[in-house]
Amino acid sequence: MLKKGENPNHPKEGASITVDPIRDLKAINKIKRMLKKTSPRDHLLFVLGINNGLRISDLLNLKVEQVIDLEPDEELTITEQKTKKKNVLMINKAVHQSLHTYLDSVELKDADPLFKSFKRPTALTVPAASNLVKRWCSDAGLRGNYASHTLRKTWGYIQRKEFGTSFEVICKRFKHSSPAVTMRYLGIEDREVTKILLHEI
Repeated sequence: MLKKGENPNHPKEGASITVDPIRDLKAINKIKRMLKKTSPRDHLLFVLGINNGLRISDLLNLKVEQVIDLEPDEELTITEQKTKKKNVLMINKAVHQSLHTYLDSVELKDADPLFKSFKRPTALTVPAASNLVKRWCSDAGLRGNYASHTLRKTWGYIQRKEFGTSFEVICKRFKHSSPAVTMRYLGIEDREVTKILLHEI
């Protein structure tokens, strides 16, 4: 368990800061199980993040009224906080189930932030969300540098690794300038590249 003030998933002083995706489905499922038991809000934030690939700031900007009536396979058009461009948030079955488990567990008004802070009547902040992600990953036994951006990167990494989604499609979702940028962003490791040399032709 991560103790107060400890941050084992942060780079050492002087090291470059690169936020990691969660690369293992077992670790993802472990975090989901933990959060399902402890916090419906945090479970929704995690599930929504890894299923959409949106920036955390856009997730924290959501209001209850924007999502409460959405059904599985419906999408919500949002305006990205950083780019001011239009984008979509998809409600798949996993997100829908987590959303309503959370909404059934709390008393929120339509105009309230979806991800309301437990300490104040406002939405979670990005730094607070980053601390949550660090704690989840630490509690799951993961080593690396994790923060709020981990959720977005995890979506892209798992799309490529588990579903075979092309870098071109992931690049378009992330609105990157090229697939090469997407590869660097997702932290494609050297061993993943050299592994393909074992494929016999």
